[in-house]
Amino acid sequence: MHLLDNPIRFYPWGSRTAIPELLGVEPTGDPQAELWMGAHPSSPSRLVGDDASLLEVVQADPATQLGPACLAEFGPRLPFLLKVLAAEEPLSLQVHPDPEQARLGFERENAAGIPLDAPHRNYKDPHAKPEAMCALTAFETLAGFRPPEQTLELVGLLGAPALDELVAPLRVAPDAAGLREVVTNLLTAPADRRRVLVTQVLDACKHVDHPVAAVLSRLGQRYPDDAGVVAALLLNHVRLAPGEALYLPAGNLHAHLGGVGVEILANSDNVLRGGLTGKHVDVPELLKVLDFTPTTPEILRPDRNGVYPTPAKEFRLARHDLTSWDELRLESTGPQILLCVEGQALVRSQTGKVTLTKGRSAYAGAHDGVVHLSGQGVVFQATAGLG
Repeated sequence: MHLLDNPIRFYPWGSRTAIPELLGVEPTGDPQAELWMGAHPSSPSRLVGDDASLLEVVQADPATQLGPACLAEFGPRLPFLLKVLAAEEPLSLQVHPDPEQARLGFERENAAGIPLDAPHRNYKDPHAKPEAMCALTAFETLAGFRPPEQTLELVGLLGAPALDELVAPLRVAPDAAGLREVVTNLLTAPADRRRVLVTQVLDACKHVDHPVAAVLSRLGQRYPDDAGVVAALLLNHVRLAPGEALYLPAGNLHAHLGGVGVEILANSDNVLRGGLTGKHVDVPELLKVLDFTPTTPEILRPDRNGVYPTPAKEFRLARHDLTSWDELRLESTGPQILLCVEGQALVRSQTGKVTLTKGRSAYAGAHDGVVHLSGQGVVFQATAGLG
């Protein structure tokens, strides 16, 4: 059992206050976007009081740290990554690959000799990256293609001729095939046509009182010539209340708009971007990976054990609301990370105990056995999604 010292990732869209407030430190004025808890090679957590990273600890003795089931399923690596994400501005329009796409893409780019740190590299590792976001504050996101009939209704409200022309395939085929054609035409259109389209849409949004029009206007202020502004019209607009969560499988096109949340994901850094960013955009590869199936987002709430149900085998996220010092028994045959976001908690196992205050986290390996949790506060538990 070890307390963790966790790295902070600085991105322009990050909040300048949310993560410092969680950690109880003074803001630096820099946009602190993500707090990472895990063993990702690019930014592993470090063990407090031990001159080692969590990555080094797992690699040194994976059988002891991961347990037999986790080791057999995922190999000698921690399969999940836990984050606090704090978005003051919208993130890029992005999608993550499934296992086969990730493996083939990684091998292809290795064979092409593209350095892992190259800005135009798509696949940093051979792993899929499903994820789930649980809101700590009101959280707003775009996720998955909305049902086409809803999109056509919005298009009618806007009344932009270039937009009407773009979505014509949806009127013929209001399904995944129609969406594929619309998105392909949008992202591969010549720059001058995209500029006319985005301008018309943003002008129309000024005269329409609708939440999606407000989102497009907000995106247009930052990216006035970006086709991603129009692509956002095709996506579900989701608002999460604190404690609610959303699962994002491979192939799901999404863009977080703002808020603070606890994010759990497979331990991967594979991202394909489609717009709303100054970073590398690979449209052909994006179109290969996208799942164009229309969806209606399912808002997740914890079950009676505090678990947010998802199909991911790489991770499981649970929220434990502690109201007394009666002990809660946390069963796990593999590794876990515990994060306190409110109040105080005592965490103990057969190998030791630690106290978590707001913003602090701890790691327990498989060898730590059953973990007992008590206190008054809120603690998130990250484990593998096996069993």
